[in-house]
Amino acid sequence: MKKTETIEDFYKQKFNWMPQNLRREIGHFNVFRIEDCVGPNSHPVAYSRRDYYKVVLIRGRHVYHYAEKSVEVSGTSLIFFNPQVPYTFEQLSGDPTGYFIIFKEGFFTRHLPGGIGELPMFQPANKPSYFLSKVQDKYVSNVFEKMLEEIKSDYVYKYDLLRNYTMEIAHYALKIQPTETLYQHTSASARITAIFTELLERQFPIESPTQRFTLRSARDYAEQLSVHVNHLNRAVRITTGRTTSDHIFNRLANEAKILLKHTNWNIAEISYCLGFEDPAHFNHFFKKYAEVTPSAYRK
Repeated sequence: MKKTETIEDFYKQKFNWMPQNLRREIGHFNVFRIEDCVGPNSHPVAYSRRDYYKVVLIRGRHVYHYAEKSVEVSGTSLIFFNPQVPYTFEQLSGDPTGYFIIFKEGFFTRHLPGGIGELPMFQPANKPSYFLSKVQDKYVSNVFEKMLEEIKSDYVYKYDLLRNYTMEIAHYALKIQPTETLYQHTSASARITAIFTELLERQFPIESPTQRFTLRSARDYAEQLSVHVNHLNRAVRITTGRTTSDHIFNRLANEAKILLKHTNWNIAEISYCLGFEDPAHFNHFFKKYAEVTPSAYRK
């Protein structure tokens, strides 16, 4: 897997130029037509994490690889990518059409108390894609067209409008397919579970064999949250129906799949960075969750 792609990398690879003041901007935002970014001279989309958010409306038949999953879609998809999860696209027929926006976390920081990452579709465990009908495609495409028009204007408050258009697309998607994540934080148990999940996700991505996953047990997280481990376990089970350890080990197994599939690190290196002292323990753990050995999965 490649190192995390920066927003500077994006502009260099796609256009061989960078917008003025990009490095000094706290929350960069831009909007594009997909047709303007593909063609015989375009670079393939590498499987990696990005340090920016991306929202894509794409038409055509393609496969997108997201974390350890691969999903084949046909028609129109609206997909929300976050900086925590690696992804790439493979076009299966013809050239794609559509739109996409990219923006940094800071673009919303002062305008959303919890940040844009609080929205369900941007949370790593949730589904990032929404399939659109022709009517829905027309509606969302119209919002993207407004963005394309506005980004070129000299209206002094244009970025406020662009934020509103982005939120309109996000809420339109949530109304198409409501997610239970919308109802988080309705109780003390839900709040504790949300903070636990955030602590867990903060340890990823693993981008170097020298990086180490350190919070490996429910007790480790309870200490970080200053609560008794039994209280944490009860809150997580009430909220999700699963144990704290289930969440930790499933997330660890998913990261192991990503590293096995998209890096050339050896098994011992992956074992170490995921917090296992002995590769044999990692082999046993992985086989329990993936039902194959790490070496077999990699093949």
